[in-house]
Amino acid sequence: MESNKKYWKGLEEYKKTPDFVENNKNEFAEPLPIEDVLNEAGLSTVTPRRDFLKALGFGLGAVTLAACQPAPVHKSIPYIIKPEEVIPGIPNYYVSTYNGQSVLVKTREGRPIKIEPNPKAGEFNLGTDAQAQASVLDLYDVSKLKVPVLKNDETTWAKVDEFVKAELSKVQPSGKKIRIVSSSVNSPSTKNVVTDFTVAYPNTKHIQYDAVSYTGILKANENSFGKAVLPKYNFNKADLIVSFGADFLGTWISGEEFTSQYVSNRNSKSLAKGKMSRHFQFEAGMSITGANADTRLPIKLSEEGPALITLYNAITGSSLAGSALPNNATADKALKLVAKELLMNKGKALVVSGSNDVSTQILVNAINTAIGSYGTTIDLDNPSKRYSGNDAEFKEFINEMNRGEVGAVFFLNTNPAYDVIDTKSFTDALAKVALKVSFSDRKDETSTLCDVIATNQNYLESWGDANIYEGSYSIIQPTINPVFNSRQAEQSLLVWSNAPVQDYYQYVRNNWDKNILPVLGKTWNELLQTGAFTSTLKTAGTYTFGLSLDAVAKSIVSSSKALAKDIELHVYESIPMRDGKYANNAFLQELPDPVTKVTWDNYIALAPKFAESLGYKEFDVVSVKGANGYTIELPVLIQPGQAQGTASIALGYGRTKVGKAGDNVGKNAFPFVAFANGTSQYATTVSLSKTGSTYELAQTQTHHSIEGRNIIREATFKEYVKDPAAGSGNHGAKHKTYDLWDKFEKPGNNWVMAIDLNACTGCGSCIVACNVENNIPVVGRDEVRKRREMHWIRIDRYYSFENEGKSVSEESEIAGLENLDLVSVVHQPMLCQHCDHAPCETVCPVLATVHSSDGLNHMAYNRCVGTRYCANNCPYKVRRFNWFNYWNDSRFDNYLNNEFTQLVLNPDVTTRSRGVMEKCSMCIQRIQGGKLAAKLEKRPLKDGEIQMACQQACSANAIVFGDGNDPDSEVSKALRSERTYYVLEEINVQPGIGYMTKIRNTSTILA
Repeated sequence: MESNKKYWKGLEEYKKTPDFVENNKNEFAEPLPIEDVLNEAGLSTVTPRRDFLKALGFGLGAVTLAACQPAPVHKSIPYIIKPEEVIPGIPNYYVSTYNGQSVLVKTREGRPIKIEPNPKAGEFNLGTDAQAQASVLDLYDVSKLKVPVLKNDETTWAKVDEFVKAELSKVQPSGKKIRIVSSSVNSPSTKNVVTDFTVAYPNTKHIQYDAVSYTGILKANENSFGKAVLPKYNFNKADLIVSFGADFLGTWISGEEFTSQYVSNRNSKSLAKGKMSRHFQFEAGMSITGANADTRLPIKLSEEGPALITLYNAITGSSLAGSALPNNATADKALKLVAKELLMNKGKALVVSGSNDVSTQILVNAINTAIGSYGTTIDLDNPSKRYSGNDAEFKEFINEMNRGEVGAVFFLNTNPAYDVIDTKSFTDALAKVALKVSFSDRKDETSTLCDVIATNQNYLESWGDANIYEGSYSIIQPTINPVFNSRQAEQSLLVWSNAPVQDYYQYVRNNWDKNILPVLGKTWNELLQTGAFTSTLKTAGTYTFGLSLDAVAKSIVSSSKALAKDIELHVYESIPMRDGKYANNAFLQELPDPVTKVTWDNYIALAPKFAESLGYKEFDVVSVKGANGYTIELPVLIQPGQAQGTASIALGYGRTKVGKAGDNVGKNAFPFVAFANGTSQYATTVSLSKTGSTYELAQTQTHHSIEGRNIIREATFKEYVKDPAAGSGNHGAKHKTYDLWDKFEKPGNNWVMAIDLNACTGCGSCIVACNVENNIPVVGRDEVRKRREMHWIRIDRYYSFENEGKSVSEESEIAGLENLDLVSVVHQPMLCQHCDHAPCETVCPVLATVHSSDGLNHMAYNRCVGTRYCANNCPYKVRRFNWFNYWNDSRFDNYLNNEFTQLVLNPDVTTRSRGVMEKCSMCIQRIQGGKLAAKLEKRPLKDGEIQMACQQACSANAIVFGDGNDPDSEVSKALRSERTYYVLEEINVQPGIGYMTKIRNTSTILA
């Protein structure tokens, strides 16, 4: 680690606030709840000594050995006729597709319990995001409807079909319009169903809109090149990436795919070849993409347009008006230097923008044309089909309803009563429609306004397909029979249109047999086994930009001036919640935001200096009033790196009708979105005012702090080229170590792990994967506030900035808040290090934690009595004390503590009782399963055959696991890298996880 850098997790640690100092004096933030335990025993803390000892024997026993209490007897009934494909104890795997990601669904005894990336999917095998990992929990959501609903009453499908057909028979001859409103559809079979429905009812039109829109890019490409498409972006072909507010490693278009591409030019394999891409990020709010950039510059939302004009002028030598950045000399200088680098990397560079403004995206097209991006880093000939929504069409649909022209509307995979810009205008217009049908799986904000809720199925119960890119196809197949009396939306449309084939499985298969499989040269069985195929792609062509940009520049300047009048608000998708569709998923609610580490809430993020100038402190609740008069109250979060004069609020919160976990969590920011120039605009203005109250957010950023220790090590790419060990601490004198342990051989396997800090983006999919695999409970907002989150793996986020080699006092650092605008970020996965000389093992009085002969630190839960000595003695703070039976305690009723939802539990992993310590086990159940499979086949284990849940989920391949005794294993090769170091190796606990130094390809822009 460089001596002129200071690393810290949060402002409280940076400023050494009294609360932070007090909390970190103690190893444990919360004392044992002795009084609660004694109360459960029928005693109090003021009791005779003899009775107190009785209570101690009973009460603490109740805490630590609750699972030993007599339980009701449940008789099990064996299979009378066992299904041929089901062997008890042996998992089955099925290929499927989730939001464009080709996945494997693991089932046990007919229950889907885990989602994995599909290893046979080729270019589709790009890892999974947090939503995919958590999606299995949605199958067992008790908030879902169990039957269809007609006029607010539960009913049968026969009555629904009779009612809908009768109403449609009235609408069609009346001349009124029929509208199917959906989010973007990329399923070929679903599109055909809609077409068939339209043939039966010619007044039908399919309107697609997305809660978070990409209409700006579609319209810009239509204007620029005559193609209304979303390009295929190739970040893996870009040596230089310049992004203006596009969170492409997080939520922009396809985060898991772009992460895989991006990291391929920055990971160990790329560095070994002496190659590393360079990434500049210009943005208002700190995003996960900005946190990973080599150089990040905060700019106001009103400066993004002028910044692009400045960049265009510098690249082309043009003189478009509106390029001035009078209040940001650093950004102005940076843009001119970036322009030179873009010209030096012609054909190998990429410029992207997160704006949904058509004019802004047209200017981005002009820049990419000038630097030769089309045909290399941008492909318009094999476009993405993820998003095809049209904001203007949806706006006109509301106008049609208001004019009384719509007789029937069907809502598919969409919830406009929650996520449209002006909810009241939509709901008022909807009331004028005679037939309103929702294909929701629950009574949500929109479906409660409908006459019919034709209860839709979860994707794990469904047939379907996806066409994410031109020529690329994948299948969706059911992994379980429908849990409730639901029916696929496509089948309902087939029934109501009197289609000749009304069974949707047969409909999908007919479509593939006729239109897709002949092109791919595959059979239906091959498709079901492999899951995804790609036909021969077209050659990506180059494009010439010929539009005049004068009007475009004027539009950009006009919008920028309108933004600069007040506090500039950016509403954005957060990594856990996205657009709010899965707000009832407790795994996602408890996933810490990668940047702020906040769970269970949204907030308004302000820069430290800006908040100070407004007189706000962290957790002050402020009233946020939009230009349209919409007002909500949110707590302030002080965010280093936020641009001055701007604020950020996450979308996806504030649901009111989604379920136990998601109802009334946070506030709805969708009404702040404005409609202008034919598209939804996510940058607007707001005014703030104090309310006088405070609200403590549930953050995890400074929990388990390891302050002041040598945790992060990094170097620049320039330094790395000169010395591959730069920054790793592997040169020079080592810290003297002392050894009190005997040496033990590991004759069989030696399980170890390597984590590449250059690959990890901090996305958190590994956290959710670990939760699902290892039955880790959700604890809820209040417990997180008490530092009781149960995650076995956490992603530590460290801020830092250069002190320019000067020795500065702590006081002057605190006073100099201007440094906090230019912070850099490092993400570090932290889990049990499985130390060979484990400090936890020496202090456990009951040998609950012991070391195995293959290098793992084991936990025997039945032995643990919850002394927490091991957590006290762990230098990495990776052990978790299970305070309560979170799965079965009604005090934590976020829909996980019921028998139905517990069908998601992995039967290979014990669900822990309260009063025991738990931590990462290196997925010991997977290790044992791999060993057993090899033994049965009478062969040695193969490298890579056993993968951890966290490793498998990672799109960036940042985690490598394997046998350290095998010199040819991937993990052995990784740990031999000169970049490898071990956290706190000076205390000689000999951890089994090695980290590879963070390398930044920094420029001289800020020098």
